[in-house]
Amino acid sequence: EFGLRRAQAMDGALSASRAAYIGGCSATSNVYAGMKYGIPVKGTHAHSWIMSFDDEEEAFQAYADAMPNNCVFLVDTYNTVEGVKKAISVGCKLGEQGKQMVGIRLDSGDLAELSIQARKLLDDAGFSDAVIVASNDLDEEAITALKAKGAKIGVWGVGTKLVTAYDQPALGGVYKLGAIRGADGAWQYRIKLSEQVIKVSNPGIQQVRRFKQGEDLVGDMIYNVEHSIDESLEIRPLDGNSGSMQISPDWDSQDLLKPVFEKGKQVYEIPAIGAVRERTFAELKQLDVNCQKLKSATPYFVGLDVKLNELKSKLMSEKR
Repeated sequence: EFGLRRAQAMDGALSASRAAYIGGCSATSNVYAGMKYGIPVKGTHAHSWIMSFDDEEEAFQAYADAMPNNCVFLVDTYNTVEGVKKAISVGCKLGEQGKQMVGIRLDSGDLAELSIQARKLLDDAGFSDAVIVASNDLDEEAITALKAKGAKIGVWGVGTKLVTAYDQPALGGVYKLGAIRGADGAWQYRIKLSEQVIKVSNPGIQQVRRFKQGEDLVGDMIYNVEHSIDESLEIRPLDGNSGSMQISPDWDSQDLLKPVFEKGKQVYEIPAIGAVRERTFAELKQLDVNCQKLKSATPYFVGLDVKLNELKSKLMSEKR
């Protein structure tokens, strides 16, 4: 995760680094996030480092002198191919000292073609273990395209388009009331209507139950905790159009929503970031591969318990 400079809001860089690590990034360039959360820290030097010296190879050598065990040279400040050759030259000197060049970084140009050229130069010089890092406005689409072109890139440094929510800068969700407690302590259900089905809110004191068939996640049911789940074990679609899902009584399930505060006191112990990350990977592993496709993914099924669906329909009729 390379997004420190572009992150937004007062704690944007920290929260982005934390979320990126939980979501799958292996490390961050944000040193403070590494210290605060225990995230592995990885990075390279900037173009300004190269530009502060009269000669590019001199800059590489100074960096190697300062950080002999962590040399990833940024090679595209002037001429990428020549930069790779100079990095190799300094890498050879490191080898004479018993040290090893970690790799190079590409940050502009045709990353696929340049990585192929760089890989050949590195391999021919005996640096087959040197990694090629790539950056430059990368996202999942760009990375997929580069892999399809045969790019010889081992590490992806993703910044701006990761930490700024570049493709969806505004969250579509909104806050609505599902119920309000009356003076007698009883819950009174509320619903918001709309001509758009997606904007019709769901009433009730809601919980989400996730169902698993063996080791595979199959669907989530939103239900009202004041009512038991309907014995039919049927999940009705949120849009009211697509097909329902029938749940088997033999399938495992768990409720997802946990109280964090009760009566002003924290009652939930926040897990360590490593545990959150492991849970993320475990959940993704159980998700059908067709739901994880970059293109034409199969939607994961989320819907309403039969009783909640009936309550929703009843309130809709009353309010209309």
